[in-house]
Amino acid sequence: MQSQNLSSIDQADKFRQLQTDLRTRWQSVDLFDTGDYDILVVPSLSLDQREMLKIEGVHHYEERLLFSLIRLRNPFTRLIYVTSQPLHPSVIDYYLQLLPGIPFSHARDRLLLFSTYDTSPKPLSEKILERPRLMQRIRQALDPLKSYMICYNSTPLEEALSVQLGIPLLAAAPDLLYWGTKSGSRQIFTECNVPLPAGSQLVHTADDLAEAAGELWAKEPQLQRMVIKLNEGFSGEGNALLDLKPLQDVAPANRVQAIREQFSSLRFQAVNETWENFSSRIPELGAIAEAFIEGEEKRSPSVQGRIMPNGEVEILSTHDQILGGPDGQIFLGCRFPADEVYRLRLQELGVRVGQNLAEKGALERFGVDFIAVRQDNGQWDMQAIEINLRKGGTTHPFMTLKLLTNGRYERSTGLFYSQQGRPKFYTATDNLQKDRYQGLLPNDLMDIIAHNQLHFDSSTETGTVFHLMGCLSQFGKLGLTSIGNSPQQAEEIYNKVVKALDEETGSADDAGWVSPPSHPIKWNGRG
Repeated sequence: MQSQNLSSIDQADKFRQLQTDLRTRWQSVDLFDTGDYDILVVPSLSLDQREMLKIEGVHHYEERLLFSLIRLRNPFTRLIYVTSQPLHPSVIDYYLQLLPGIPFSHARDRLLLFSTYDTSPKPLSEKILERPRLMQRIRQALDPLKSYMICYNSTPLEEALSVQLGIPLLAAAPDLLYWGTKSGSRQIFTECNVPLPAGSQLVHTADDLAEAAGELWAKEPQLQRMVIKLNEGFSGEGNALLDLKPLQDVAPANRVQAIREQFSSLRFQAVNETWENFSSRIPELGAIAEAFIEGEEKRSPSVQGRIMPNGEVEILSTHDQILGGPDGQIFLGCRFPADEVYRLRLQELGVRVGQNLAEKGALERFGVDFIAVRQDNGQWDMQAIEINLRKGGTTHPFMTLKLLTNGRYERSTGLFYSQQGRPKFYTATDNLQKDRYQGLLPNDLMDIIAHNQLHFDSSTETGTVFHLMGCLSQFGKLGLTSIGNSPQQAEEIYNKVVKALDEETGSADDAGWVSPPSHPIKWNGRG
């Protein structure tokens, strides 16, 4: 067994060597889906745990990478999936039954499930590292020359896990994490000439934040609002809105103090957030002030890509994100693909960012979020707001589509085509949540799926794939990806699921994100 007391420098050097081996061994990412490999899936949300607790049922988000089980369609692939708590058997059965042309028993024999049996809020990777016997069992199950690890995001915890297991991690190195923060993203956008909102430098005290906001207002006197962002916020939960309208009559010399006093009236996007708690995170996480983009019609498109082992940048997808919360800054779901009027522009900007990240040594997935505002001439002004160096809310829906259909993304059109040559579309969410859904067990959901014929049909390549099923009983929360042969069909399939769940639970009038609008969110100037 390798020593677990490596210095941070030795650990980083060893990690880099493993990644070098990965680049040498697999020049093409396509080999990952076709070769004879062992894949270790560690779906640890190794993010700030206090921020994570703002998301209901967040410990069940380890299930979001269960799309990886579809990789078992390759009869030579072996997969190890580790979770904090054991997965319900019917959830595993559900995913394995999706595999086209592969006997269930054959796929199940190539799947190994481990659990730490630990419900504490610590990241899963930390729980694994604390259990040397579990580490040894995982190590014994892997062929180190044919193995790689995938995760939700890459931190020193995943680096340590990679080194101690002696297998490479297919993700950006932890020392590149800064480029996925709010301030790091802004720096990259500036370096590669990608449009972005006016904003401040990173600060670590509330007083400095007030100074930074005052300087931003002085440079942009037309501003009506600003977004105050924790530098490592997640899914918009670390954002707050600063309304400048009550301060318009304040003399410029007194504005910083007025802003400081206005912080107590910030409009927080996370439920139950307070200035007392928010401000306590600033010294630890840092914060920025950024211009709030006004507009009568706004959308939130995004582009996803990956940096291949040979350094090439591949565009994977574009989406129109569906946002909610008090001011439309909380990620609820997405539609694939993004609107054709700006789809190719998104790809172009995504390549710029990806090439910059590749030059910095990044590997595997990245995503870029934008705000798009329709101008008077009908054109859309695009402003980049964030880079994600992790698997985000758009990752699992797209990978589910890709792995189920074995299709291809066509960059010339920005469309995804199945092997039959049909363009595919979907509506997806992590946040179909209603109180009346609470108490539904995974087996109950399977009954509803079967009775209402909601399953994904491999012959037509349409239907719904469910995730976050473990979140349903306690929180009434479910994730799903509804796939169709047109945007309208995908929407209809999604609405059919909601209607069926409502009828089965008697919750037709219950609150929750029910039917998404027929076009991406229109904010009517409210944000």
